[in-house]
Amino acid sequence: MKKTWFAVMILLCMFLTACGNNSSVGIIGGADGPTRILVSEKGGNAMYAVITAEEAKKIMDSSEDYILLDVREQDEFEEGHIPGAVLLPYTEIDRNAETVITDKDKQILVYCRSGRRSKIAAESLAKLGYTNIKEFGGIIDWPYEVEK
Repeated sequence: MKKTWFAVMILLCMFLTACGNNSSVGIIGGADGPTRILVSEKGGNAMYAVITAEEAKKIMDSSEDYILLDVREQDEFEEGHIPGAVLLPYTEIDRNAETVITDKDKQILVYCRSGRRSKIAAESLAKLGYTNIKEFGGIIDWPYEVEK
């Protein structure tokens, strides 16, 4: 089963990189299969890493040197968010990121509701020169504490 999963991921990477877009996807494999997915501009360095909610939680539990970025809208944030999150809607990143996140090398953990907007936000942050971005999808898949 693990070999099948790994083969599917390799084929997916090949398909995505052959589609003629400006992004490429790389998978770093481990003994149990893929452990990290990196998204980058073709021919460039990794723009951001895609991690799991569990990996994000480990970072949050073991370090204080990160920014937890919620890229949803204000009303969604008020309905419930991960404790410690900073709100910066993905539509405002180009305008306001540098005032909210002044250190471009700081570790940034990005999430939204389902994962679509967090990917867009991660790409936008990378294009603005942020270097340590980890996107972990949406709050709907977050199995830990949420505050209102």
